[in-house]
Amino acid sequence: MIHYFKNVNKQTIEIDKPENGIWVNLVPPFKEEEFLELAEDLEIPIEFLRDSLDIDERPRFEVEDNVKFVVIKTPAENNSFNESDAFYITIPICIILTHNHIVTVNSFDNGAIKKFLNTFQKRHPDKRNMMVLNIFEKVVTNFMDYLKEVNQRRNTLEQKLYDANRNEELLELVRIQKSLVYFVTSLRSNELLLMKMERTNFLGLTEDEREVLNDLIVDNSQALEMANIYTNILSSTLDAFASIIANNQNEVLKRLTTLTLILTVPVLIASIYGMNTPIPYKNSPYTFWIPVSISMIIFFVATWSYYKRKKTRVK
Repeated sequence: MIHYFKNVNKQTIEIDKPENGIWVNLVPPFKEEEFLELAEDLEIPIEFLRDSLDIDERPRFEVEDNVKFVVIKTPAENNSFNESDAFYITIPICIILTHNHIVTVNSFDNGAIKKFLNTFQKRHPDKRNMMVLNIFEKVVTNFMDYLKEVNQRRNTLEQKLYDANRNEELLELVRIQKSLVYFVTSLRSNELLLMKMERTNFLGLTEDEREVLNDLIVDNSQALEMANIYTNILSSTLDAFASIIANNQNEVLKRLTTLTLILTVPVLIASIYGMNTPIPYKNSPYTFWIPVSISMIIFFVATWSYYKRKKTRVK
């Protein structure tokens, strides 16, 4: 689906057909004939539009026939129904600068991305460089917001794990860890893209616009540092809980082993007296109580000895 926006009296309004100096926004669902028609009308290489559909497209920029193509990654909620997938992923937003237009391609349908693109109302499509920088700014802000949300969710899950060790919280922490991997990878790629654009002046920015780009590089680096910190904290947390679980398991096995050893001698005595062979005092009326008494005495002595040694080690 193709939307055309034009700035009229400092207001961005939607129009029915392309004109010079407008913003063209493509959102799902896409049709091949729309791509072909748009490529012909705006003189855009068709490969730029088709490459926009690849979710694994890396942040990059290139020029062909004086048409500039920029790809940057932005975070989005994962709509997958697989419970083992990450909560959040990163998807590409593609920006195409033609001779007279700015074209953005939102490759995947997502509520957060729709809201993200709607924030560009009342912008100036004719000021293409500032539009691109505004998109970069929104991408960095989006990362910041999602990172804060990820950190809050992590804190909540950790508190639940402190109260009760359950697999559900651990699995959700793993999903958060996967989300952070997406964030770190995309933020690092975005940083390299912004730095290269700043070094080569790919957009032909003015001095004021270059200052804005430098600020965006700093903000992106801050977001990357936040993502790395949260990743390290989460990795340490998962390692700590893994050690706690292992210690708890060892403690349970230790208790079971001790109980087995304590019961071994009474069980052995009872087994001997249960054999179909001649045994002492087999005709005595106390034959049953003799092995039971011996077994109970040994059991209580062994238990008392175990707890006494345990208290001694604690002191």
